[in-house]
Amino acid sequence: MRSKYLHEEIYRGAGEVTKLAEPLVAVCGAGALGSNLVDNLARQGFLQLRVVDFDRVDQHNVSTQAYGVADVGAPKVDVLRNQVFRAAEVELDAVDKKLDERNVRKLLKGADLVVDTFDNSASRQLVQQHCREAGVECLHVGLYADYCEAVWDEFYRVPADAEGDVCEYPLARNLVLLAVAVASELLVRYVLAGEKENYSGTLRDFAVKPLGF
Repeated sequence: MRSKYLHEEIYRGAGEVTKLAEPLVAVCGAGALGSNLVDNLARQGFLQLRVVDFDRVDQHNVSTQAYGVADVGAPKVDVLRNQVFRAAEVELDAVDKKLDERNVRKLLKGADLVVDTFDNSASRQLVQQHCREAGVECLHVGLYADYCEAVWDEFYRVPADAEGDVCEYPLARNLVLLAVAVASELLVRYVLAGEKENYSGTLRDFAVKPLGF
């Protein structure tokens, strides 16, 4: 029987895809970025995945997140755990808790890589502080309107929160998927070759460019 990662193995090499199964990757946030990113990583060969989020699926999440109408009301991490197992038989470590200063060390314990996909500055700062103190590599992924970026922690500055309701802002699904593709590739390149690259993307001109830090 052919491997479920056949196309990735042909592209990268079977031995390379095997390496993706080694690190424990903790994804902070299971919203538009986090949910699609976890699903994508599982389908690429990452087998040790943890996702931390306390939110439940809402109706407005369906267009940009990896959830469906039938999931509305359910904890996001539970839906994602079931979805990832059905898709790739990957056992997701689903943590249905709000990450805060009291539990951040416990919830991110053992992670080899942390991915910050939170949508507010306080949570991003908390993740950044923990990763710097613990010496854990962290990739921050963010987006707004037409722009997205994926930046390794040593080059990252936590932005101020946008005004208004965090759930009500302009966002195209295609920008989310563009950001997920960029972040996924940066994680793969880091695990396989130790490369740290930072990229931004804009949807209107469909441009993905390296950030010149």
